[in-house]
Amino acid sequence: MTSEQSEAQGVRSVQRALDILSLLTEERPTVSIRDIVEATGLAKTTVIRLVQTLEQSGLLWGTAGGYMAGPGLWRWAHLARRSWELPPQTQRMMRELAERQRETVNVYVLRDIYRVCIAQQESPQPLRHVVHIGDELPLWAGASAKVLLIGASPALLTRVAASSPYGERHLKQLQKWAEEAAEQGFAVSHGEREEGLTAVAAPILKSGSVVAALSLSGPTVRFSDDRIAGFANDLKEVAKQMSDRGFDHPLGSAG
Repeated sequence: MTSEQSEAQGVRSVQRALDILSLLTEERPTVSIRDIVEATGLAKTTVIRLVQTLEQSGLLWGTAGGYMAGPGLWRWAHLARRSWELPPQTQRMMRELAERQRETVNVYVLRDIYRVCIAQQESPQPLRHVVHIGDELPLWAGASAKVLLIGASPALLTRVAASSPYGERHLKQLQKWAEEAAEQGFAVSHGEREEGLTAVAAPILKSGSVVAALSLSGPTVRFSDDRIAGFANDLKEVAKQMSDRGFDHPLGSAG
């Protein structure tokens, strides 16, 4: 076996192990050997070998009902949380903003042609808009997207337009949205990505450049013009406080 073949086999084994771990979800906290075989299509002997290796490394834990996430993942999860979670002061500002305005607060950062949710404080109201932390949403629409595209390069705007349902003809609209967001200091969207959803967003800055978007979102019926104006003013003030105290996040820093 050549070194290239050996390397390819090693990479394949790692990918297979990750595929097994990815089968664990909140809805399915344990999986059996049979579950893994059916989901991956791998031979049972291969699955058993991979599961034993993952168990020895503490990444899986065998129980009577199957295999669950192991204690090794807890250590990694704690490390990831410390690295990726926003500072307590920033979380407090988000919590207070959600309490004042009674809508869901999110922070998004740019990642290639997507915006990634890195923090959320849910609205206290029963009918509310919620995404999951880590979700990647498109940049071709939405208030946060408009804010994150402030100062974007023509190349990025072109790629975002191409990824949209409208194709390259969407480029001029993206440019207009980004320019308006820069001029106003905030952006608004009504049902651009999801019907019945409205959002207002303001930029969080670092060294004068946009590194994140702070948003309020919820059902369009609750976002009257008067409320939107109040949301925008509050968002801009909180975003400025976050900018002034220094916004730091791995994805935001990577830009």
